[in-house]
Amino acid sequence: MGCCIVRNLTLTLLLSLATLASGHCRGFEDSLAQRVRACTACHGEQGRAGPDGYYPRLAGKPAGYLYNQLQNFRSQRRHYALMEGLIEPLSDAYLVDIAQHFAALDLPYAEPLPSTASASVLARGEALATRGDPGQGIPACRQCHGTALTGVLPSTPGLLGLPRDYLTAQLGGWKTGQRRSQTPDCMAQIARRLANTDVNAVTAWLSAQRVPQPAHPARTRPPLPPGASAIQCGSAPLGDSAAVTTKTVPAASASVLPAGAPIVARGAYLARIGNCALCHTAPGGDSYGGGRSIATPFGAVVSSNITPDDNFGIGLWSSQDFWNALHHGVSRDGRWLNPAFPYTSFTHITRADSDALYAYLRSVTRSNHAPGIHHLRWPYGTQWALGVWRTLFFRAADAPPDGLAPDADPLQRGAYLVEGLGHCRECHAARNALGGRRQDGAALGSTLAGSPWYAPSLHDPAQGSVAQWPLRDITALLTRGVSAQASVSGPMAEVVLHGTQYLSDDDALAMARYLQSLPRASSAPPTPAAPDADAMAAWSAQGKELYEHHCADCHGSTGQGEPGAYPALARNRAVTLANSNNLVLTVLYGGFAPATTSHPRPFGMPPFVLQLSEREVAQVLSYIRSAWGNAAPPVSEFDVDRVRSLRSR
Repeated sequence: MGCCIVRNLTLTLLLSLATLASGHCRGFEDSLAQRVRACTACHGEQGRAGPDGYYPRLAGKPAGYLYNQLQNFRSQRRHYALMEGLIEPLSDAYLVDIAQHFAALDLPYAEPLPSTASASVLARGEALATRGDPGQGIPACRQCHGTALTGVLPSTPGLLGLPRDYLTAQLGGWKTGQRRSQTPDCMAQIARRLANTDVNAVTAWLSAQRVPQPAHPARTRPPLPPGASAIQCGSAPLGDSAAVTTKTVPAASASVLPAGAPIVARGAYLARIGNCALCHTAPGGDSYGGGRSIATPFGAVVSSNITPDDNFGIGLWSSQDFWNALHHGVSRDGRWLNPAFPYTSFTHITRADSDALYAYLRSVTRSNHAPGIHHLRWPYGTQWALGVWRTLFFRAADAPPDGLAPDADPLQRGAYLVEGLGHCRECHAARNALGGRRQDGAALGSTLAGSPWYAPSLHDPAQGSVAQWPLRDITALLTRGVSAQASVSGPMAEVVLHGTQYLSDDDALAMARYLQSLPRASSAPPTPAAPDADAMAAWSAQGKELYEHHCADCHGSTGQGEPGAYPALARNRAVTLANSNNLVLTVLYGGFAPATTSHPRPFGMPPFVLQLSEREVAQVLSYIRSAWGNAAPPVSEFDVDRVRSLRSR
């Protein structure tokens, strides 16, 4: 068995919506353009390009190209943490819609900046772009990107209208392997044949050219020069957005499956609502093939291959071996498993459900991928250390009765799903320095291992308790990602996207009833030092000015929000939470709610990490936490710097 990504399983109830009278944002419209403001914050208004030359133009590029790049970021063939985080909770269907939206924009291009390159450099660049260098095996840029270099449908981008620095950076990324595409990766092959002087030459010439009007991509490539061979490039088909599903997790039945349903179909349902594939699938890797690196306070754990491969997976495992891993935390060879694989929760799974999961995993496509080894600091990865940990913090549960099947008492069924397969407490329970659950920590949430995200206590009304929520709002949050009470973001968006949105109606209601029934427990809020009144007045005034400039357009002048789109900030417990990590992360890095079947096009929050300094982030959050009836301590520059440093590790 493998490991579960604990950071991805937190019920981060961000930005709970207050039931206040609301007005519309200035200029608010229920449109895709409004939803993708998270994109245009960096890529410029309507995707015209960012002002610094680093963020390229999106408007008018082929939809297939834009979609492929989004997929490349998701699969980590391209690397930029800000992009990867933004698109993580989005379905493939939404990525198609975003790509088609920007592709349809027909906007004029700015005039190019005068080139400072010499005439000989520009001449070499023009030769490479228009004729190539057959002696070096370098085809002309026009061969793939069109005679006018404005791109070719469906998936080849234009090269004009892009800053020289951006073009140079991308060719450099292909040369070094930092940027990759689907196989065959033609651009990587070409870039590696280019000398650095040729990279400088071709980017100097391309960036100095005016974009012809109209600048539409060509429908077909130009004919090949005599003796030239066609270049094969890999790409993902764009397809019909209505038919595209999330590829990170393999398709599985999400229908209501009674106890007597076929065992493989039942296992598929359990694997999906338990989020197994997300933890056991590396970005761009084989489904359930393992290899995902999981950060813990003690080093990195690598999830295992749980496909039916005999060499690297569980092909030689019996159903008893599988049960031993879930229930006892013991591998087939007798080794104790690392508790990053949450057997401390899975020990509550029934034998019938264990057998169903085993049957399903035996049916998935084999992967011969060797997932790799853990990188844990000594002695945490040793068997004797795991033995000590288990003695202190783990007791296998009594064999759960099979009466906890889908037709069981709803409250008992809900407890079974939350405490077992859902393993909610793996994130929401407070932990001690050795990673064991604190027995006295019901009112305490937990900062996730390897991440600054904070999972609030499910018992504390000031944090994540839903005891006072209507059942319909709890089920909506679990299955849609948004409700009249709250919206999920951060790691919980991934949980909803890949797992809980597929809950049957009965199971969603059962989980909601159990979460609603949890006893309340409140932690004493910390008593902050009294701030200097004059200093805080100036700090708040600056924060108010920043809020009015950057935030009020969507969240309202009085923090009232926009129902269904942008959460209210007034009297919002997520805003006033003692731990401000989630607020800082949301302002710095933005994000989307999950794109679920019943809520396929969520609105995005723009990232402000490139626009606001740490001081300004602290000021605007301090203002929000003290305005419109909110009463929470200020956020300091140190708080922002600490969260930013933790995320960048």
